Amino acid sequence: MPVVGGVEAISAIRVEFPEARLIVLTTYDGDEDIYRSLQAGAKGYLLKDVFFEELETTIRTVYGGGRRIPAAIAERLAERMASSELTAREMEVLELIVRGNSNREIASALNISEATVKSHINNLLSKLGVTDRTQAATTALQRGLVHLP
Repeated sequence: MPVVGGVEAISAIRVEFPEARLIVLTTYDGDEDIYRSLQAGAKGYLLKDVFFEELETTIRTVYGGGRRIPAAIAERLAERMASSELTAREMEVLELIVRGNSNREIASALNISEATVKSHINNLLSKLGVTDRTQAATTALQRGLVHLP
């Protein structure tokens, strides 16, 4: 979306129209994207390659007051719920890793020591269940934790 992201749009709509029943139709299938959209108030989440029948069923279900999340998307969401939450600082470090910054550059950007950066990296590697920075970056992109500009 050109002006505001989907999650922000959902939140803004729900503030003005609390009873709105929203369905996300997107190309983003990362578990974090799904989680954030549902947390913001979406009642359904579909990928753009969905078959018409699934779209129709979702619209009818959500219109009727229910929620509709296809099994494959629900599975991604369940995986997300099972993983540990990253702190705000760990997310900042992860975003800088994805952008190719070294520990020194991350420390400078966040005004913290390199030792603190290493500590945050170790924590986020553990929480993401990966062994190195490259895997962390790949996982972050796949899960929708971070999006490239």
